[in-house]
Amino acid sequence: MLEFIDLTDDLKNKLVCGIDEAGRGPLAGPVVACACIPDFSNIIDGVNDSKKLSPKKRLHVYKQLIETSIYYKTVFISEKIIDKINILEATKLAMKECLKGINPFPDIVLIDAVSLDIDIPSKSIIKGDMKSYAIACASIIAKVERDLKMIEYAKIYPEYGFEKHKGYGTKAHVKMLKKYGKCPIHRNTFIKNFV
Repeated sequence: MLEFIDLTDDLKNKLVCGIDEAGRGPLAGPVVACACIPDFSNIIDGVNDSKKLSPKKRLHVYKQLIETSIYYKTVFISEKIIDKINILEATKLAMKECLKGINPFPDIVLIDAVSLDIDIPSKSIIKGDMKSYAIACASIIAKVERDLKMIEYAKIYPEYGFEKHKGYGTKAHVKMLKKYGKCPIHRNTFIKNFV
């Protein structure tokens, strides 16, 4: 088990909510944020920064997290809104929406890298998904739910291979983008150099 700050210091006895996002960098699809209040009395083995877990391991941990978390909520912000307000503002919007109606009310919100103007005590932590258990939990939920959404999109737009690269700008994705042009879930502000 990693030495997460919320498992080792005075946060251990507080109700901690972690927030993270998935999908800031892709050329297509939504950005997804998750707020998660994990059950600190039931620590899930294998929780880590979602990018450090294999898809199989990530899905296994995800299933345990959604069954045991005290609270979790994911919010998807579409590519159209990303194009309209920019990716950072879209990410912040998703994160704030995750906190609407949160119950129980946390003592503190730990956020990966982003600062939010919210009415709950909060702390932004650089590389928070590697330092906070709650943020790592949110990271895994957001990543898995976004990946599942991109697999659904792959069935609608099969020529782009979204099930493989999840919308990120891989060589294969860029090649298909140049060949077929954009589809409705591409982010216009992200693909202007490719089409």
